[in-house]
Amino acid sequence: MVKTLNIIGGKWKPVILHMLASQTLRFGEMRRLIPPISQKMLTQQLRELESDGIINRKVYAEVPPKVEYSLSTLGKTLIPALEALYAWGDNYPDTGGDLKL
Repeated sequence: MVKTLNIIGGKWKPVILHMLASQTLRFGEMRRLIPPISQKMLTQQLRELESDGIINRKVYAEVPPKVEYSLSTLGKTLIPALEALYAWGDNYPDTGGDLKL
């Protein structure tokens, strides 16, 4: 479990993976879909996910440069676990705690 949380844990990785579960996205598209994330943090999270083999990064030889991100085969195996976590969160009783994204 520790290994899994080290790979997908944190504030932004589950959000990024959830978005990539349904589509391939470019960096700018992700920035627009997650307004509160900084460019530096998104870059860091994407690099870590790529390094762990969870996402693929495809660079096109174009000007301006075009880079697309998608889930790898390994990353796709995480989708059922992430969906279960999202379902649990949707059903989490509101106890008055300060749960924020």
